[in-house]
Amino acid sequence: MDNGFDTLQARGFIQQVTHAETLKDRLQHEQVTFYIGFDPTASSFHIGNLLPIMAMVHMQRAGHRPIAILGSGTAMVGDPSGKTEMRQFLSRETINQNAQSLRQQLERYLTFDGDNGALLLNNADWLADLRYIDFLRDIGRHFSVNRMLTFEAYKQRMETGLSFLEFNYQLLQAYDFLVLRQRYNCILQMGGDDQWGNMVAGADLIRRIDQSDAFAMTFPLLMTASGQKMGKSAAGSVWLDAEQTSPYEFYQFWINVDDRDVNRFLRYYTLLPLDELARYDALQGSDLRRAKEVLAFEATCLTHGEEAAREAQGAAQAMFSGQGDAAGMPQTVLAQDRLEAGVLAVDLFVETGLAESKGAARRLIQQGGASLNGARLGNSDTMVSSADLEDGGLILRAGKKRYHRVVVH
Repeated sequence: MDNGFDTLQARGFIQQVTHAETLKDRLQHEQVTFYIGFDPTASSFHIGNLLPIMAMVHMQRAGHRPIAILGSGTAMVGDPSGKTEMRQFLSRETINQNAQSLRQQLERYLTFDGDNGALLLNNADWLADLRYIDFLRDIGRHFSVNRMLTFEAYKQRMETGLSFLEFNYQLLQAYDFLVLRQRYNCILQMGGDDQWGNMVAGADLIRRIDQSDAFAMTFPLLMTASGQKMGKSAAGSVWLDAEQTSPYEFYQFWINVDDRDVNRFLRYYTLLPLDELARYDALQGSDLRRAKEVLAFEATCLTHGEEAAREAQGAAQAMFSGQGDAAGMPQTVLAQDRLEAGVLAVDLFVETGLAESKGAARRLIQQGGASLNGARLGNSDTMVSSADLEDGGLILRAGKKRYHRVVVH
C-alpha cells in the first residue's frame, strides 16, 4: 500500500504533523480512516477549498478511507480561526441547503463505494442534541483556558473581541474528532494550518478520554506569489460550481496564474505524476504557457469533466491564437429586436459582468481596455447593433484576458 504520506509530502501538502514517523508507519501498514471538515457557509466550494479536497483524493488513491464532515453544527457557532471579526449567522435552512450542494460537488472527486469508500457526515447529527451541562462536565473539563489563549487564532481575536460562543468552537471541533474516533476508528484529522490548535486539541481529547492515539496534519495556507488569497480573482471568488464560475472562467483562472505559482499548482491541483511534472520545472518565460495550459486543462477536467475542459480549451484557443471553438466561452443571450434597435456598448459590458457599473464600463472604454470582435472601442457612447454580428454573435473583451460572448435569440 502506498502510504499516502510520501505523496503528500512530495507534492508540498504537509505543513505540520504530530508524531510524523508513527503516523507514516501506520499509513504504510494499514488502511487509515481520516477526516477533513468543511463548514457549509456557502453553496459552493471555491479554489481555496480545493487543496484539502485534493489531499483527500491522494489519500484515497493510496488506499485510505476519507470522511468529509459538513459542519452544519459548528457553522451555527462560527470558527474564529483566521477571522478578525465574528461571522454572520446563517439560518439552519440556508446551512442545510448549502450542505446539499457541497455534497454533490465532493462526489466529483471522491469515490463513495468500495473498500475505502468515502463517508459524508454532518456534525449536526451529534452536536445539535448535546446536553449542555453534560457536555461541560464530560468534555469541557479537559480544556485549559490558559492553553487555549496561547493559540494564534484566539490571540488575534482577543484584540478585537472574542465572543463566548466562538470560544466554544474548539471544544466542538475536538468533540467531532472524538466522535469519529469512537464511531468510525478515525485516527487522523487534516486541514488548513490555521486549524492546528483545534486539531491538536482534538487529538489530546481522544488521548485523555479513550487513552488511544490520534494524529493531526495541516496544509499550508495558500497565498499566490502576488500576495493574493488563493481562490480569488479580479472578478471575485473562483467557485467550483459551474453556475457561479463557468468552466471557461475556471480554465482562464489557471491560465492566468502568476508564472511563479505554476509548478507549485501543478503539484497541488493535478493528478499528473511527479516525474512528468518535473519536465515543466525548468521552463521559463513564454515556454511556461505550455505548463499553464496543462494546469488549466487538468484542473478543469477534474472539476468539470473532460468535455467541459476541452470546450474551455477551445474557447481559449479561439481568443488567443485564432483557432478553436468559442462555444465554451461564458455567454449572454440578447433579444434580436433589442440588438436591431441598438444597444450601448456600456450597457453590454455591465450586463455581461465585464464591468461592475456603467461608470466602470465608461472608464474601461476610455482607457482603451475594451474591445468588440477584436476591435478596440474608443468611444463610450458607441452603439452596438445587428450589423456588428459575426458568426451569429459578438465577442466582448475587458482588459487583456476577460472575454464574453453575446449571442442573439
